[in-house]
Amino acid sequence: MTTTSGRALSWNVKLVSHSDQGGRPDGVQIMVHRGYAYIAHIFSNGFSVIDVRDARHPKPVNFVPAFGKNWNIHLQTHDDLLLVIDEFNFYAAEAFAQEESYYTQSVADSIKKAGYDPFGKRGVDYSAGFRIYDISRPDQPRQIGQLSIEGLGCHRLWYAGGKYAYASALLDGYTDHVFMAVDVSDPTQPHEVGRWHLPGMWAAGGEEPTWGKGDRVALHHAIVADGIAYGSWRDGGLTLLDVGDPSRPKLLAHRNWHPPFGGGTHTAVPLTERVPNPKPYVIVADEAIADNCADQVKYIWVVDVREKTNPVTVSTFPTPTEQDYCGLGGHFGPHNIHENRPGAFQSSDLMFATYQNAGVRIFDTSNPLRPTEVGYYVPSGDIETWVDTRPDRPRVAHSADVYVDREGLMYVTDFNAGLHILEYTG
Repeated sequence: MTTTSGRALSWNVKLVSHSDQGGRPDGVQIMVHRGYAYIAHIFSNGFSVIDVRDARHPKPVNFVPAFGKNWNIHLQTHDDLLLVIDEFNFYAAEAFAQEESYYTQSVADSIKKAGYDPFGKRGVDYSAGFRIYDISRPDQPRQIGQLSIEGLGCHRLWYAGGKYAYASALLDGYTDHVFMAVDVSDPTQPHEVGRWHLPGMWAAGGEEPTWGKGDRVALHHAIVADGIAYGSWRDGGLTLLDVGDPSRPKLLAHRNWHPPFGGGTHTAVPLTERVPNPKPYVIVADEAIADNCADQVKYIWVVDVREKTNPVTVSTFPTPTEQDYCGLGGHFGPHNIHENRPGAFQSSDLMFATYQNAGVRIFDTSNPLRPTEVGYYVPSGDIETWVDTRPDRPRVAHSADVYVDREGLMYVTDFNAGLHILEYTG
């Protein structure tokens, strides 16, 4: 049964608490680690630490500002380490003020279209790479290391312990973000050990784009399991890379269902490692990147990866239908998927995904050939504090990321509506 709280919609999900994150209600990626939530901001330019040991009463305890004109929109935690991306804040540049400039062409093409360099001087106006913090005192992150790259920065990371972190990096000479392996065995001295890109991305090497006009081919990020990096390349589709030797990534397979589908491949979560009852599938979300479904209705795909050189799509998750989300305004469709990280809730039978203006959704994937929806929570669109700096954005909720802890509590971020802590009751 669907219930409402104000204008919020819920089915099999209960609101535990809400936080405006100390007056910074914007959030993208979230990690919950040892009772503290680390929230990466998209407009407040930095990251926050929220004490969630009592989930009913979350307490903001720290905010670490970004350097210069950077944003810190993605981060990772493991043991005593916190890794935070360093990248120029594209939304702060006039050349990227309109969403289509960011999503429908490479960064290199956006610069060409603008006719000038909108970024400034690296090391003075912005820094590029990622920073490593000691979080042995969880509420007091202390920087101990920094990877600096020749480019505009890293977009997102994967780090679940061990010797290597994996980044999407926008390096000089490339059209957009590529895959990079980084040795973090000494967190005070991280350094690159290998990289890989799709053909056509290395402009400095004379390569020409192989994709169509209006596409953005760039690695959003890759998740690594069993020595395989499952990479999401926006309009470039899905890759499987063998990273058994991270200094020499080797392509196993490349699949792209765009066109005819709308593109925007964003997150690929393998069910092949760590989870109870592992399955030979990867769950792949295509991000909705235009208002009112102008870029098509996007899907979450189930891909069979029993044969790593021949991944096959076998089903899609059901699309929310309880109201007209395309007509609601803003983006409707997948964004992030709970990544089954070590230390978090892990399952191959329940998947949690944010759907932007359609909130957070829960899916039963016990039969991967027929996934079903079993719950959702859509925050109210009555947003008290609007911090989105982009012009003319619709004032609707935008659920951005979801992290599920071992106890099953969901922590959901939003571009403007703060942190919602939720409990699945189904």
